[in-house]
Amino acid sequence: MAVSNEVSVPSMGPLVAEEMCPHRLVLEHVTSRWGVLVLIQLLDRPHRFSELRRAIGRVSEKMLTQTLQTLERDGLVQRDAKPVIPPRVDYSLTDLGREAAEQVRALAVWTDARMGEVQKAREVYDARKRGSEQA
Repeated sequence: MAVSNEVSVPSMGPLVAEEMCPHRLVLEHVTSRWGVLVLIQLLDRPHRFSELRRAIGRVSEKMLTQTLQTLERDGLVQRDAKPVIPPRVDYSLTDLGREAAEQVRALAVWTDARMGEVQKAREVYDARKRGSEQA
């Protein structure tokens, strides 16, 4: 979730994105590639880091760490480190995170239900595009 916090506006110079449009930055975090998957996965139950990584699949340790830290900073994820040996850290959703995750899951369910229509639209578009390139 390498999202830049700086935005350049010619007349104003560089500004911090959070100051300009904080809700847009949160939306980027929630709807990022890994943010979506983390939120949906944590809806079921808290997970340890390694469990979460396995459940999501194909996410690097670095990206998962960054995603979790970003979502924790936004108040969506809670990190619970237990002082035991070996260390145990559990990640869970806050109430705010649960609310966001339910919205994201609804979008994922909609996407799954409408994928056939999306695929058909893509095929029509691609065929039209190929036809215009050949003409």
